Amino acid sequence: MPDRIWWPRPDASGQYVLIDRVQTPKRWLKAVYLLRTPLITQIDDGAVPPDGPASGNFTSSISCITVVIEMLRHLAPAPGDKVLEIGTGTGYNTALLARRTGPGTVTSLEIDRTIADQARQRLHAMGVRARVLTADGEQGDPTGAPFDRIVCTASVRRIPPAWLRQLRPGGVLVAPLDSPAGHDITVRMTGTGPGAAAGRPVATVEFMRLRGQRTARPHTDLGWPADIDAQRWRDYEVHADQHGQRILLRRNRSES
Repeated sequence: MPDRIWWPRPDASGQYVLIDRVQTPKRWLKAVYLLRTPLITQIDDGAVPPDGPASGNFTSSISCITVVIEMLRHLAPAPGDKVLEIGTGTGYNTALLARRTGPGTVTSLEIDRTIADQARQRLHAMGVRARVLTADGEQGDPTGAPFDRIVCTASVRRIPPAWLRQLRPGGVLVAPLDSPAGHDITVRMTGTGPGAAAGRPVATVEFMRLRGQRTARPHTDLGWPADIDAQRWRDYEVHADQHGQRILLRRNRSES
């Protein structure tokens, strides 16, 4: 974690309080290990310096520990698996993946050069052998494909075709997907063939949007039915290929 982080809920003045490891070490340590609280590490793509209370749009964070572990549980990486992570952030998730799958098995992509450099330095200092590349995660890493596991730590409106091409048949992809239900949903998808995957929602979450997919689009243009039943979010199936994605409601709850 960086030495300076913002608390994710505004104070009475409407600003996000900065927590400084040097000035308030106990408060910093307590915040870092809270199970259900994300912490903000960047505001407005780095335009806001971490030198005091601030306002603006969150653009990088470390997810709360419970969400990190839940996503990795659904990803279910095994020793020796080749893993592609989209969104390095602080490098915490990268370190957990590398610990599980082994040295040299994890490639992590981070679009922000400063964030990528900081994560790379932290991981190197810890002896974690993982590739951290400064790159647009939406394009994946064709040089390292195919991957057994792909995980994204930012939400998307559409599963990028590059990820589908780089996921081996039978491999697992876990990503937060924007939905018309009022929240993101974590989807767990399995590669069904070259450039295609299918799966199910497994959890409701709230994530920052992938930078290339921040622009809002009608959900019906992204494969969602016009009359989605928000209460039945678990009962939908997600199918994606090189032509787009389709989200379909299963006929009855007994189907799986």
